[in-house]
Amino acid sequence: MGRQTWKAGNMLYPLPAVLVSVADSAGNTNLLTIAWTGTICSEPPMVSISVRPERYSHHMIEETGEFVINLTTEELAYATDYCGVKSGKDIDKWREMNLTPIAGEHVKAPMVKESPVNLECRVTQKLELGSHDMFIAEVLAVHVDDRYMDDSGRFNLNDSKPLVYSHGRYLTTGKEIGSFGYSVKKKK
Repeated sequence: MGRQTWKAGNMLYPLPAVLVSVADSAGNTNLLTIAWTGTICSEPPMVSISVRPERYSHHMIEETGEFVINLTTEELAYATDYCGVKSGKDIDKWREMNLTPIAGEHVKAPMVKESPVNLECRVTQKLELGSHDMFIAEVLAVHVDDRYMDDSGRFNLNDSKPLVYSHGRYLTTGKEIGSFGYSVKKKK
């Protein structure tokens, strides 16, 4: 069995497929789907999203310096894809996908009620990198859906069937094969 060498490209998969909600200074809102996102720091909690400058939502993030990352699920797969291929310049994606905007505590961009996790973010830096601009942001608050809390008060994100994007496809996460540190845990 051999290996092929391809030209340089982004082949870092799977990635979370998230809905990012934004608002401009006039109060107009939009949703866009982003897979180029990630955690970049735990203290202070910081994330990044990368957005093409020609995307309708780009100017909204620049204007307000705020956005919300809304995690997606198997149930939100259709809306996630739709919000990634349709422009908010032409349609109201909230209405078209029957999604519910709810107010956050720290930013003007609304959160998606149907999402299991919402991260309110404030931009600290914008990097112009080429095809995309990366917005680095501090996470101001995390909101979680009570439906995924167990009796002991533990949040079970995996019960929501999180959605990931891998090489042009949407997938849900699979079965658990271990937890952090299981490879070095002493056997009883």
